[in-house]
Amino acid sequence: MFAFATLVAFASAALPTVFAHGGVLSYSIGGQIYEGWAPYNSPVGQTTIQRPWSTYNPITDPTDPTLSCNDDGTSGALQLTATVEAGQPITAYWNNPWPHPIGPMLTYLAQCPGTTCTGVSSDTLQWFKIDEAGLLSGTVYSGTWGDGKMIADNSSWTTTIPATVPSGAYLIRFETIALHSLPAQFYPECAQLTITGGGSRAPTTDELVTFPGGYSASDPGLTIDVYSNAAQTQTTYVIPGPPLYGTGTGSAAPPPPPPSSVSSSAPSAPTGPAVAQYGQCGGQGYTGSTTCVSGSTCTVVNPYYSQCL
Repeated sequence: MFAFATLVAFASAALPTVFAHGGVLSYSIGGQIYEGWAPYNSPVGQTTIQRPWSTYNPITDPTDPTLSCNDDGTSGALQLTATVEAGQPITAYWNNPWPHPIGPMLTYLAQCPGTTCTGVSSDTLQWFKIDEAGLLSGTVYSGTWGDGKMIADNSSWTTTIPATVPSGAYLIRFETIALHSLPAQFYPECAQLTITGGGSRAPTTDELVTFPGGYSASDPGLTIDVYSNAAQTQTTYVIPGPPLYGTGTGSAAPPPPPPSSVSSSAPSAPTGPAVAQYGQCGGQGYTGSTTCVSGSTCTVVNPYYSQCL
């Protein structure tokens, strides 16, 4: 682990200084390290369990369409999926040192229809929160936050997959929210999992949210001024998002419906404005353009997703 931590620190130091923020760079699952997406490199040839993302800059609008996974919702052309057993921990590593110690840490899961999340847009999924840490001690102004604990733990955060989560295909969404300035800064990244050996407790309806939709610009946990006079004596903080998995009081939500049967043949005749290289151009439920820019061809990745390659 020391060697890996040293490698992450060296890689972070070597990044251009314009990268003042960052994101999740890798994961540890069952003793295996999974390198994440390299957002400033060419997407060609990149293969990882992490969903593609393009910038270290924060998202500052809770209604931003990229809020689910810090991307356009699509999987990579060479998308991988890691297998994890329910009850097993997963550690996400941010660039080290992470620069923002004030704010909460949150981890979400979203179950995908069918047997894989590849080709499933993260924007269409319902998410439930399995882990959270806000103000851990002290005051809002000078206390210890989940973000600070992440930094103290080698810029990493470990979440255990609940043993009661049903088995299936999931996206896991690690997020840190920085509150050192307003508006709040969101840093979410997602990875694809197959959860095995799970239980039977589906999230309740009040535990489920969509992104965007799970947060509001008026949420007290996002509008709090950590440098105000009131913050110097305030010892409570309301973590944004739905109730934590296992604490909701709604009815059990039904599992995602299985994908309908579709042909895996090539897309129909191209229509609409040109889609940029590596953009989505077809798949089950897709209603956008099927025309690719010159030099790219709309290629079937799976029945649910075609991409301009």
